[in-house]
Amino acid sequence: MEKPTKETLENWKNDDKYWIWGCIYYNPEDQRILPPKRIAWMGWTVNFANKKSLLVFVAMLIIAIALTVFLPNHK
Repeated sequence: MEKPTKETLENWKNDDKYWIWGCIYYNPEDQRILPPKRIAWMGWTVNFANKKSLLVFVAMLIIAIALTVFLPNHK
């Protein structure tokens, strides 16, 4: 698969058809694991159409839950 052009990347970011409810990114053509959010200063998001991206999301979620459960409470 060839690398998308800057114009294609910009179109993906701005096209409403790739954003469910305006905040969930779903684009099967986009192979990036963590594409940028629509508003650049807000960081990155998960592409829920990309299996690798979903695995990264689940791994981060498991780590966050494990840290919350297994770290001692500091008061």
